[in-house]
Amino acid sequence: MFESLKKKLSGTIGQISEKISKEEEEAQKEDKDKEISEKKDISETPLEKDISENEEDIAKPGEEDKGIPEIPKKDETDKEESKKTKKTRISRPWGKSKTKEKTKEEGKPEDKSLPREEIEPSEDEKSGLFSFVRHKTISENDIDDILFELEMSLLEGDVALEVAEQIINTVKEDLVGRKIKRRSDVAEFTRDALKKAISDILAVEGQDLDALIKLKKKQGEPLKLMFVGINGTGKTTSIAKVATYFIDKGYKPVIAASDTFRAGAIEQLTHHADKIGVKIIKHKKGADPAAVAFDAVEHARAQGKELVLVDTAGRMQTNVNLMDEMKKIKRVINPDLILFVGDALTGNDAVEQARKFDDAVGIDGIILTKADADAKGGAALSIGHVINKPILFLGTGQSYSDIMEFRPEWMVEQVFGEE
Repeated sequence: MFESLKKKLSGTIGQISEKISKEEEEAQKEDKDKEISEKKDISETPLEKDISENEEDIAKPGEEDKGIPEIPKKDETDKEESKKTKKTRISRPWGKSKTKEKTKEEGKPEDKSLPREEIEPSEDEKSGLFSFVRHKTISENDIDDILFELEMSLLEGDVALEVAEQIINTVKEDLVGRKIKRRSDVAEFTRDALKKAISDILAVEGQDLDALIKLKKKQGEPLKLMFVGINGTGKTTSIAKVATYFIDKGYKPVIAASDTFRAGAIEQLTHHADKIGVKIIKHKKGADPAAVAFDAVEHARAQGKELVLVDTAGRMQTNVNLMDEMKKIKRVINPDLILFVGDALTGNDAVEQARKFDDAVGIDGIILTKADADAKGGAALSIGHVINKPILFLGTGQSYSDIMEFRPEWMVEQVFGEE
């Protein structure tokens, strides 16, 4: 479930970590080369040049003395003193310092082969940590191109544009300016930023259905749920699954076959109701859908049943006449919740359908079917955020018990869990 989305997010974490680490490794190498070059410049003192110039002024054997004064010889004590070395300590920014010996022996260049004193490396250097990353701050340039690729991937995965943009902006705001101390920090910060962005998208307050049922029962009324959506999304099957879900919790539902537009819809819902042992209220094909729903509510009141599940004709959101019919059902029974049923595999189509139904009759919650076959995760990630309504249930299989309450933290774990 949501394998494609999980792969995209995991890949982004790896790309950002690899890019920043690679750039800093290259920067470290340049810094080291620069230090070596500076060290070499320090070691090449003017003494060599001065001695070379003096040697040119000294008359060679056999040549006439042209008035150049002879360089007086120093005694043995002075020679010994001139051979003494002077140690100069050079500090290194990566935690090591070495000593370099300079000789002042007359007429001889510095002996660069002299042994150098080493300082024991720090614990961080022994453990292989990148000391240069201690002062690294993540910049916008470090992540811009990778986040752009992620945004394109999310759009290809049926994530709504506004949702993809919010995810990218949230991650960017969270990462830019972060100071990192070690290579593993990059992956950790990126992962946390993405988890926060996804959690924010999914954080839409939902209704506690158990609490609603108990509240309505105190009022002597059943909880009325009206199901809307287009043909082929699994609406009728979802009604049977929701009925099973509440039966398992000890409640008694009744189903209203208010899709009188198609005879097949009445027969299909009757089949499901018989299989799960639930009472169904139905009229003939072409009957008034609002009348069927009204009769189901009256039955629930008379029999003390806690829920009324109202089916409606599957219709395109652009069919004005059928949408008006659905509005009539809403006026007659005044449902407590209107639930949109969408097919997770249709991605952005499901999001657009939910938007249209919300505009027409108002939606209080969402049921996504075929979530078990949804690799992209675009609809699950986008639909609730776009219309600002919670996903209440996910259909996860073919049997009546294959339905689960949707929890945002569960989806976050699905896309950021172990491979």
